[in-house]
Amino acid sequence: MNEDVYQHFRKNEVPFINEVTDWLETVSSQYAPYLTDFLDPRQAYILETLVRQESDLGFSFYGGYEQAERCRCMIYPDYFTPEKDEFQLSLFEIVYPLKFAHLSHGKILGTLLSTGLKREYFGDIISDGTRWQVFLADEVKNYVVQQIDKIGKVGVRLEERDYTEIILPKDSWEKEHLTVSSLRLDAVISGVFNISRQRSKELIEQGKIKVNWTENTRPDFELDLLDIVSIRGFGRIQLTAIEGKTKKDKYRLELGVLRK
Repeated sequence: MNEDVYQHFRKNEVPFINEVTDWLETVSSQYAPYLTDFLDPRQAYILETLVRQESDLGFSFYGGYEQAERCRCMIYPDYFTPEKDEFQLSLFEIVYPLKFAHLSHGKILGTLLSTGLKREYFGDIISDGTRWQVFLADEVKNYVVQQIDKIGKVGVRLEERDYTEIILPKDSWEKEHLTVSSLRLDAVISGVFNISRQRSKELIEQGKIKVNWTENTRPDFELDLLDIVSIRGFGRIQLTAIEGKTKKDKYRLELGVLRK
């Protein structure tokens, strides 16, 4: 791996960069495809950058449907063309008493993680406002189905569904454009949700912000491409493009925004 690659990413991303490097070396040396776990958009961006810079290998992402946020990646030699079933993921519906109970994304994810499995085994959790479905890695699906019979106090069961039965997610990202003074976490949150910088800092320091699913309490944390920011009570932001700077040296951003 070219040492210059590291300077383009954060220090805490170095272990993942090293992991991707190992995957590329494995595919190159064994001349056989390699399937990753589910990756978040930032990880997918890093992987794509490294593949394009460091090798002539091919790669494809698939998360169960076209707009999937979390995807598995197949890295492969140039002769190989992956089929969708080779991504080894399955769609499950969470069956529960719709008229008498309420589920949420947070409760479902918490229950999945309570099985002792890492987040990377679970893909998107989607809902049409009533029904809920989740994508699972095939290697753990039988275990997960056996482990989960309740979410909170609600009795549930997980039933496998065909891809033709996928629900249409209720929430959808809205594309927005924003000009900000910096890529600091507090500046972007303040700009998107039209709140003061001070209020934005308070939310961050109170532990109400996650960046790429990890709590972040640093107002001065600098966002980068495809980071996803979750703001409790407000919604989510994804930094989809940095479009340059204005004459006053401000950043022009393209964002995906989910508002609560």
